[in-house]
Amino acid sequence: MPDPMNPAASGHHVRLGSNSGQPMTRRDGAAKVTGTATYAADNRPEGLVHAVFAGASIARGRVTFLDVAAARAHPGVIEIMTPDNRPPLHVNPDEKFHAFAWRTEALQDDTVRYAGQPIAVVIADTLEAATEGARLLAPRYASDRARIGFDQGTRYDPPAVGIGAEADFAKGDLAAGLSAAAQVTETRITTPLQYHNAMEPHAIVAEWTEDRLTLDTPNQAIVMSRNAFAQYFDIPAENVTLRSPYLGGGFGSKAIIVGPQLLAILAARMVQRPVKLVLRRDQMFGPVQHRGATQQVVRLGMEATGRLTALDHHATASTSSFDDFIEPAANASHNLYASPSIRTRHTGVRIDTGTPGSMRAPGEASGSAALECAMDEAAEALGLDPLEFRLRNYAETDPASGKRFSAKALRDCYAQAAARFGWADRPLAPGQMRDEDGLLVGWGMGTCLFPAPMFPARARAVLRADGTAVVETAGADMGQGAWTALAQIAADGVGLPIDKVVFHSGSSDQPDGGVAGGSAHTASAGGALHAAGGDAIRQLAEIAAADPDSSLFGTGNTGVTARDGRLYRSDDDSRSDSYSDIMVRAGLTELTGTGSGARDPANEERRAMFSHGAVFAEVKIDPELFQIRVTRMIGAFAAGRIINPHLATSQLTGGMIWGLSFALHEEGVHDLRTGRAMNADLAGYHVPVNADAPSVEAILVDETDPYVNALGIKGVGEIGITGTVGAIANAVWHATGKRVSSFPIHIDALMG
Repeated sequence: MPDPMNPAASGHHVRLGSNSGQPMTRRDGAAKVTGTATYAADNRPEGLVHAVFAGASIARGRVTFLDVAAARAHPGVIEIMTPDNRPPLHVNPDEKFHAFAWRTEALQDDTVRYAGQPIAVVIADTLEAATEGARLLAPRYASDRARIGFDQGTRYDPPAVGIGAEADFAKGDLAAGLSAAAQVTETRITTPLQYHNAMEPHAIVAEWTEDRLTLDTPNQAIVMSRNAFAQYFDIPAENVTLRSPYLGGGFGSKAIIVGPQLLAILAARMVQRPVKLVLRRDQMFGPVQHRGATQQVVRLGMEATGRLTALDHHATASTSSFDDFIEPAANASHNLYASPSIRTRHTGVRIDTGTPGSMRAPGEASGSAALECAMDEAAEALGLDPLEFRLRNYAETDPASGKRFSAKALRDCYAQAAARFGWADRPLAPGQMRDEDGLLVGWGMGTCLFPAPMFPARARAVLRADGTAVVETAGADMGQGAWTALAQIAADGVGLPIDKVVFHSGSSDQPDGGVAGGSAHTASAGGALHAAGGDAIRQLAEIAAADPDSSLFGTGNTGVTARDGRLYRSDDDSRSDSYSDIMVRAGLTELTGTGSGARDPANEERRAMFSHGAVFAEVKIDPELFQIRVTRMIGAFAAGRIINPHLATSQLTGGMIWGLSFALHEEGVHDLRTGRAMNADLAGYHVPVNADAPSVEAILVDETDPYVNALGIKGVGEIGITGTVGAIANAVWHATGKRVSSFPIHIDALMG
């Protein structure tokens, strides 16, 4: 069977122009649909045993008894790990030793901090024996009252939100802006706990060979995590090999080391055998992060002309009792709409759940939901069309920093999506539209904005004398097609057709590909790959310029261009030389280039860098049963240079469907008495299926941004959520005349 990561082996790919910009299908697609892709839990090293952790059934207190004897007596059980016999860790699990380190639970004591927390690990010959052994532990507790919900938690002022972002921001005189307003609106929005629920649950296979550790685990930050694992276990980083070739989704939850991973590695050290630990679906509701719940208040002051005079956004967000990750929801109001006065604030509430973390579009998803509902309510108060109101207030420069903004990109998104949707035919007043079946019809819109960051990343490119190349970076593909897009960039970097390039990724022994998060992976790792190819071409050009037998001899400062495995003199296309001939004459079998992804600091100092978009949604609502259906969504997005339109469109439509999920489906529900998750499975934790999203269309708006990075790449993974949630809520208002105050939107919110 052809190697899915090496199309050169198949001979089937036909190159159409440049590699980048082509809608190529996923390199790993065949392996995934035929079942040959090896995910972490598919690894079975010799001597493998299974681990299952027992989860606490209370949310707060301590464990007073475990029936270790009964569990150990079960056939097949090898060992029981508890706080009494757990092997030591070099780093305290409650220590935050770098920005991406969460306080976690690794049996450091008998304290219970949330329901589902690991309280013991059973290791057995089979998964069934380990599962039964965990049941036989029959824990007893000294329990305290669970604190679940905003009214039960402890409020505090967080020092930061998200991963090191400012908790509070102020610009201008808010009081004066509100006082000068002809109209002031106040919008209150509540969003629930949400859980990542990737198709592939967290899993790990850990194997020790003396002081060397091999890990198979899905991971979004391979080299960073390798280094952190090494610190936990006090071994050199080069002694850890972390392999993550395939991920069945991550959404932010697989970038951070979590307690169950540490426990599996400790179990492998304890029994001196390879150990596999795979979380059950219900175990995904606790120890592996989630999106915190929020209560948000947005106040807008407006002139009679529709210009904003004040924007005040206060978000209260839940976190755990023992760590600080606050959903940075209010920060969604920093950058989108122009106002002479802006204030954003955050309050934390400590409750008895696991610690939240980065979940797709952290802060922007929940914060934009509130902001876009508020903008629609303000437009209604002024009697303005919601699109016209936004056009009067979108920012020409970044409101928070004052840096120059890609304003034209947003205008283009508004125009193209509105035209495609047919927005001009929308009546201003709600409740005016019905379809042929008598269903209420509503149209709503929302603006999309997401940062275009870059993370440090490195890559290696090896040109070979046979006319092929090997390119490498430790990147992560969670199903979004990153390895396909990165291979396209790498092929352009070395000036070869993609079928002449072998792409390696997904292992910690490769150059650090950075973090696959923040919609930054293609720009970061792609920039490094392109630079590595450029470094290899530079070396090859220097060899040719110094070789009297080369057509490029003496080229010097004239320069060369690289394409299709040849170097061409920049000012004379008739003078060229092949990579193979240059290397053979020089006695080289291969030539290695290295590179890093970087952004021009001067551009970063002057420019605000974001992807932009606009989403328009249609809903139909039964006027008696109030069942809501989203029947159409059209979004237009400007995200810089698109490497692969096929993959980008898939990501954008997927983001819009996630927004639909946020608006109408997703909700983590916990028992207020016990703190336990009540819908910890995919039957109770609702997400959309095909029938819930019959028509979703993403338009790619042309945008050339020479400032964002050398390749002009921005991200498309998360922006589709922002704007979509508010667009659906606003469409519900347009159909019914009822403003929603909480997500997901329940039927009872529309009754009465």
